[in-house]
Amino acid sequence: MYSGSSDGEAHDPPQRKIPPASSMLWVRNLRRFIGSGAGLGSEALMELETKRILLDIFKEKQKKSAEAGTIPSFYKKKPEEGSISHRVQRLAKYRFLKKQSDLLLNADDLDAMWVCLRENCVIDDATGAEKVSLTQARIDMSELDEDSDGFLQPHEMEAYIRGLIPNLAQLRDMPEAFVQMYCRIAAHKFFFFCDPHRRGKACIKKVLLSNCLQELMELHQESEEEVTDTEQAENWFSLTSAQRICDMFLALDKDASGSLSKQELREYADGTLTEIFIERVFDEHVRRGKGGSGNAREMSFESFLDFVLALENKDTPEGLTYLFRCLDLQGRGYLTTADIHSLFRDVHHKWIEGGNYELCIEDVRDEVWDMVKPADPLKITLADLLACKQGGTVASMLIDVRGFWAHDNRENLLQEEEEPEEE
Repeated sequence: MYSGSSDGEAHDPPQRKIPPASSMLWVRNLRRFIGSGAGLGSEALMELETKRILLDIFKEKQKKSAEAGTIPSFYKKKPEEGSISHRVQRLAKYRFLKKQSDLLLNADDLDAMWVCLRENCVIDDATGAEKVSLTQARIDMSELDEDSDGFLQPHEMEAYIRGLIPNLAQLRDMPEAFVQMYCRIAAHKFFFFCDPHRRGKACIKKVLLSNCLQELMELHQESEEEVTDTEQAENWFSLTSAQRICDMFLALDKDASGSLSKQELREYADGTLTEIFIERVFDEHVRRGKGGSGNAREMSFESFLDFVLALENKDTPEGLTYLFRCLDLQGRGYLTTADIHSLFRDVHHKWIEGGNYELCIEDVRDEVWDMVKPADPLKITLADLLACKQGGTVASMLIDVRGFWAHDNRENLLQEEEEPEEE
């Protein structure tokens, strides 16, 4: 029933007491986010700025699309260093990579997982470990990619290698004074194989899939004492190999100028390389100095590393491409019988000087043709050398008297290699 006063007026129900706003949790959280009330907090400012930037980008893209019609845009200007756009981009990249890194198992978790898997099923340890290792490598390289374009520049690759050194068993005791030079040498192999157009940057995806990274990670597995001298010498990334390269360059650099002249490079490999090949290396792979004439050109340390990598990897497409440019005397993209004759003439001269038997240049030329079996019987292309699977041997025969000697004595050398096994 309705009850009221005798005079007909209603009485208001008792009012609930409202607590002060400052005591409410959601109010405190809101003020923490937006500030004291006088202005927005830093987080709110960043959110608003981010929305504004994204809206401006969207409007600009719409405007350009309307102006250009159906023509796509191939160039996007990178944000300026220190700008809000640049900072937002770096923050987004950091958060993404941090999230990806957190998803990876640490060493203890990974070991525990392998124990459980071995107890319950048959697994391939190498596959799982390699996947984790590649994922971690990709995250590390992406963090060093300053402009986030998916490529690493030389100093970024060197920084990645420098960060790996403490974790690689064979490199932990490297002298501190040699670390910078080692990183320079090691990084150069990645660019030789992963930057074929010499643009000065290597694609991260190519680096991850290259044999170079696997070769570098081999230093992870065993201590240097457990690895033979031959294995150390064959691995470009070993400390022994890096020191060998430095010693070799210093020994050739007679005038201590920091670069090699043609005369100094002729002493490489005990002087077994031909004169015409050295000339062609300088023509094709040594840049002219500023204001210098052709005769004043000298080979820098980086060019020397390319030179060594090509000669030590003649059977790879990258090494053979480097050498083919030197063999192609006329720059036509193919070799003729006249080219083969000119190239081998210097080898023949060194061959006779070494006291070997007389041989016919025409016979060697015909043998090269039989080994390559070019698609066009009148010329040999780089594709022919790659397809015949003997391109490295052919190149050695034409530029190095020692390479020709190895081919000429291949049967005896093969027999010597098999004899210890028979014993």
